[in-house]
Amino acid sequence: MTAIRNRVEKSANAFRSIGEAAAELGLETHVLRYWETKFPRDVKPVKRADGRRLFRPQDIDALRAIQILVHGRGMTLKGAKSLLAEQGLEAVLSGEATLGNATVGSPARELQQTVAKAFDAEISSETAPERQERLEGALVGLTDLKARLDAIRDKRAA
Repeated sequence: MTAIRNRVEKSANAFRSIGEAAAELGLETHVLRYWETKFPRDVKPVKRADGRRLFRPQDIDALRAIQILVHGRGMTLKGAKSLLAEQGLEAVLSGEATLGNATVGSPARELQQTVAKAFDAEISSETAPERQERLEGALVGLTDLKARLDAIRDKRAA
């Protein structure tokens, strides 16, 4: 009976089991269960009396949008949730969603970009001996830091 079930193609409006939904999206079932807990507003599968989940077409669309944001664009789940709340599923699925609003004002992102720019500018202007001297200085600093951390760890262990 399973072989027959695998050959039957479901309509676009049919409900899908968690295995079928996972196969359609190319994800594992535990990922769908986890996303269901993180996106309760968007992913609400119907649960049968025996506890099995049946994903509706709108649930599949929501999961696909989350997959685009998280796996395709590299967003965090929190960022994806925020973007979905701001711009909606349709904007993400159609490719019209912009990431600009989701990352504006992020101090971590700004710091990351500032450090990257400074590092790129510094590297492009230095010669090979200057680069080696800078790296050796960094190594000395890191070695000193490691020695301090080891001493603190040994002190706490005693």
